[in-house]
Amino acid sequence: MASWAISSGYGGFRPLPAAFRRSGSGLRYPVGITPLRSVSGGDGLPGSFRPVGLGRLSGWALGVSAPARVLTLNEEAANGEPRDEGAGKAEAFDPGMPPPFGLTEIRAAIPKHCWVKDPWRSMSYVVRDVVVVLGLAVAAARLDNWIMWPLYWVAQGTMFWALFVLGHDCGHGSFSNNPKLNSFVGHLLHSSILVPYHGWRISHRTHHQSHGHVEKDESWHPVNRSLISTRIVVELLVAFYRVVFLMLNLLQLSEKVYKSLDTLSRVLRFTMPFPLLAFPLYLFARSPGKSGTHFHPSSGLFLPSEKKDVITSTACWIAMLGLLVGLTCFISPIKMLKLYGIPYVFFVMWLDFVTYLHHHGHEDKLPWYRSKEWSYLRGGLTTLDRDYGWFNNIHHDIGTHVIHHLFPQIPHYHLVEATEAAKPVLGKYYREPKKSGPLPLHLFRVLARSLNNDRFVPDTGDVVYYQTDDRSCSS
Repeated sequence: MASWAISSGYGGFRPLPAAFRRSGSGLRYPVGITPLRSVSGGDGLPGSFRPVGLGRLSGWALGVSAPARVLTLNEEAANGEPRDEGAGKAEAFDPGMPPPFGLTEIRAAIPKHCWVKDPWRSMSYVVRDVVVVLGLAVAAARLDNWIMWPLYWVAQGTMFWALFVLGHDCGHGSFSNNPKLNSFVGHLLHSSILVPYHGWRISHRTHHQSHGHVEKDESWHPVNRSLISTRIVVELLVAFYRVVFLMLNLLQLSEKVYKSLDTLSRVLRFTMPFPLLAFPLYLFARSPGKSGTHFHPSSGLFLPSEKKDVITSTACWIAMLGLLVGLTCFISPIKMLKLYGIPYVFFVMWLDFVTYLHHHGHEDKLPWYRSKEWSYLRGGLTTLDRDYGWFNNIHHDIGTHVIHHLFPQIPHYHLVEATEAAKPVLGKYYREPKKSGPLPLHLFRVLARSLNNDRFVPDTGDVVYYQTDDRSCSS
């Protein structure tokens, strides 16, 4: 998961590079979809960037950089760009090719009411989840038996994850049109589960602005070979710390980095459950090759204008930690571990499990981009939707990830409808998720297969795919 820029009240954001023009791919628009004429921006530049909005709703536009308009195929032809003469011939689908549609066409297919945010409805989900969290804690404390505790840990960890998703919506500005309300609720929810709200919100903004970029993405992306020395640190603690970042700090490995890893490093990176325990470490020290922390206002993650926000979030995080310490002294360390500590671990595992599978594990290899081959749209189309069965409603349809990545300002309760409306435009660039039973047990097989097969990406090339280490597979 990565980073969002909510309303302009939170300060500026780093602009994305100018959108490149798409080469002819030979792909046609889906039946019934007509290319839309885009309206030139005030600067007259078709590739200019501005916050995503929708007509009169532009007042609540996000600061996430996304191309406000993309040249249609007709416009490309008018500008003299070559068209593939074999457009009428059947061709094998290549997910790495530029799509024959733009954000304008996708946005136009989504019903207008899907963009409307209802703060009362959003608050109702907060009340629901908080009541469940408190009810579970009270029931567990009163029953206090070892038959019940494992069930409580899984249930409460899942609810912590649900609270995180609502706080995530606050950070995107999809919770409401009111930045102050978003910030207040976001701090309450994220601080309660030891997440620095603004710190994580800002890094998550980077993820959304650069999704699918080998070097610039913030979450679960490849690492260049040059970032890691071929010499592995001897001390076990240092090795564990560094590799958990390799694995868990949400990075993909380049071939050279992968081949430099010793046995311990590979075990920590690709063996369950270690890849599902990275999030806390990521908050403190980010990833190999990237400096900064989510807690310090002078971290390279943040703009100077964002320092006050970061200080506020860090103060709230410290206050929550102090509250937990005080409660621990009052009710005993063992009881606090059972009531809060172990559910927190399950929450972290949920977070890493879901965010990893939204960017990995499809049966067909999906591309990652470098340099001019990357665009906001192409990067967003490499994300995946997932079906979590009974948990879809519990964690607020976070599995509808593709449309969320392209348009993070859409409220979670409209994402399913928006996705269905956009499918005819997306065509084969949308990968229908496998239907889940009540419990998404099939996703553990997907995770295991991906950890075994998706080991590294080539060090060169602007459109690259994960490679498999044949030695590890044969062993």
